[in-house]
Amino acid sequence: MLVASLAAPGTAAAQVPGLPPLPIIGDPDPPADLPRFIGAPATPKPVAAPSVPQHPFMAPNGLSNIHNDAYQTDTYTWGGPLGNDVQTSSTLLARECGSVTLDSKGLLETICVGLEHAVLTLMDPVTLEVLATYDLPPRNVSANPFRDFTGGGYFYLDDQDRAVTPTSNRHVFVIGQTGGPGFALERDYDLSGVVAQGDGIISALPDWDGRIWFASVKGVVGWIDPASGEVTSRSLGEGITNSFAVDDSGGVYIATDKALYRFDARRQTFQETWRVGYDSVAATKPGQSDAVTGTTPTIMGSEYVAITDNADPMQIVVVRRDAVIRSGEKPKRKRKRRRVKRRVVCRHDVFSKGAGSTDQSLIGAGRAIVVENNYGYTGPLSTMNGTTTEPGLERVDIRKRGRGCRTIWHSDERAPSVVPKLSLANGLVYTYTKPLRDDDLDAWYLTAIDFQSGETVWASLAGTGLGFNNNFAPVTLIPDGTAFVGVLGGITRYVDGS
Repeated sequence: MLVASLAAPGTAAAQVPGLPPLPIIGDPDPPADLPRFIGAPATPKPVAAPSVPQHPFMAPNGLSNIHNDAYQTDTYTWGGPLGNDVQTSSTLLARECGSVTLDSKGLLETICVGLEHAVLTLMDPVTLEVLATYDLPPRNVSANPFRDFTGGGYFYLDDQDRAVTPTSNRHVFVIGQTGGPGFALERDYDLSGVVAQGDGIISALPDWDGRIWFASVKGVVGWIDPASGEVTSRSLGEGITNSFAVDDSGGVYIATDKALYRFDARRQTFQETWRVGYDSVAATKPGQSDAVTGTTPTIMGSEYVAITDNADPMQIVVVRRDAVIRSGEKPKRKRKRRRVKRRVVCRHDVFSKGAGSTDQSLIGAGRAIVVENNYGYTGPLSTMNGTTTEPGLERVDIRKRGRGCRTIWHSDERAPSVVPKLSLANGLVYTYTKPLRDDDLDAWYLTAIDFQSGETVWASLAGTGLGFNNNFAPVTLIPDGTAFVGVLGGITRYVDGS
């Protein structure tokens, strides 16, 4: 997720192609004893997980969207920084470049969101120089622009290096690259006939047959035929605040403010395959954008899909994603009762009652889940002057054969609002933390946690001050081991120095 920048309007010239990058300005004169690096370099501990099928209409896994792949696993098959003399740089863009993809030429393609409008941006991954831009339509007036993810908060890079993005005027744009480099609008799908004024398109993703599915904030769900532009949709009457997931069996998994759904397109007919409700306190907890699940559904291996609910304490909800649930194997003895599979595998408590919420997708690696606590983050001002959020990241595993879930570890790191990521290659969970301080200083760190033990391995200072607040943007890794985090000032970059 990502939101508008707080940078001064006069800095907008920083996002002009050809101009040299300017660093984000932090707090003046941070104390000399402020730790720049905590911990020690990591030794890689690879993690085994089922491979995610490559989507035929999306860029390669790990490079295509904010949650990395069509399954929304938030995992990478390559590594990130290990903590060896971490070198940090940044560029001031007057907008937050949160959702980052990588094109076939190795260039960053991202949408940078500002208060007035979002800008599709092509960027050099080493120098952070802006190479090309494309202005998206002006943003709609919002009561809280820092929690409004429509109009560019979610987009995906397709298999032809084209950005497919919802816009603030209820269209879906397909924007290709040109020589120069540059951008050009190739297709414009108008959804204003099915998504009403006052509503907004939250996300769009293709299914395995190439239909472009979409979901709106007020619960309109459907797809676009990319060739004809014909739209098929229905209104669920339930709000949606996050993206969704798609799998190679045709399933489309969408979480509303009431339930998790699987939809399928059967002979061009919209089908609600199943619906699983979840518990809710019917209120927006601090750390959430609305009174709903805070997670995009995460598909796990060949059997499961997972979200969090809005209960107190919050729960991880794991569901069997098959279109049809069948009973278990036939009993070996006549008197032995047949084990019957249930749709819901577990509803498992995480974090403390009265102090747990999340607005980030779950990390899913095989049967292992990592969830982050964002309780207390209500916007940029909530973490200023040394304050921060409630602590907590936890790993929860699904038991063998889907017989419930169990907690593996708990970390007390405080990650106000980042989308954390897991490197399967080195076994590190990358998050973005802000320790509690009593000197009014706001220090932000890229932090690496051991996936097996939950111990913090290292933390490297990103910067200090409001400009380094990531405000719902994710950690992004690219195949050369570089990490990026979008922040209110623009984007930050991290790479091992040796």
